[in-house]
Amino acid sequence: MIHENLIRLGVFFGLFVVFAVIETYAPRRPLTTSRGRRWITNWGLSIVNTLATRALNFAVPLLAVGAAIDAGRQGFGILNTVSLSPWIEVLVAVAIFDFAIWLQHLVTHKVPLLWRLHRVHHSDRDLDVTTAIRFHPLEIALSMGIKIGLVYVIGPSAIAIILFEVLLNGSAMFNHANIRLPLWLDRIVRLIFVTPDMHRVHHSVHRHEHDSNYGFALSIWDRIFRTYTAQPAQGHQDMQIGLQWQDDAPNKLSWALWLPFRRR
Repeated sequence: MIHENLIRLGVFFGLFVVFAVIETYAPRRPLTTSRGRRWITNWGLSIVNTLATRALNFAVPLLAVGAAIDAGRQGFGILNTVSLSPWIEVLVAVAIFDFAIWLQHLVTHKVPLLWRLHRVHHSDRDLDVTTAIRFHPLEIALSMGIKIGLVYVIGPSAIAIILFEVLLNGSAMFNHANIRLPLWLDRIVRLIFVTPDMHRVHHSVHRHEHDSNYGFALSIWDRIFRTYTAQPAQGHQDMQIGLQWQDDAPNKLSWALWLPFRRR
């Protein structure tokens, strides 16, 4: 577990620095609000989420990786009942969990109660690498519970869960980063993976656009289920990001934490 945390933290901070440097010197869009204030709030939410997850770890000792180890010992889960080569098993597990994240993301947009939590993420008026860590702690706790339950149903190995977590965190930072890929490269990459331009459409204030492009890592799910939007109607430079109705204080930590309980 210690090695798992070191791997995840090392990859997370390494990629964060890379994307933060690129978007500082070669941003895709100019920022509309103060970067410093936004970063304080987004990192504040991340710290609260980390503390909440640690607290949850006391109540539910087996989080995702621990649950995978326990499921393997108990023989729980589909993958623990079939014989596959280790790498095939890892690829199957990662694909299943990526689809599960896609489906969960779609549901958070369709169920009003869940949307009240998820709109904390969408209330960011700009999009950059820190938006990837801007989530309400109740949504993080709910997501962790779903993930643990799915681990016992699917029965992935611990290494598959670690690789998936690294992929999820890395891809989330990549596709939220305010960076520009050459258009020819973007067209190629998004055939398999979600690119920043593809995901930016999802953060549009327009409902028909933010109800599309739900993927975090693989782009195929949006294509298969016809929730794919190639480009924003107003173009990437002129599109408005955030919530149409939100107040003028999305950069305040207290505002973000209280947002799910606010009336429109």
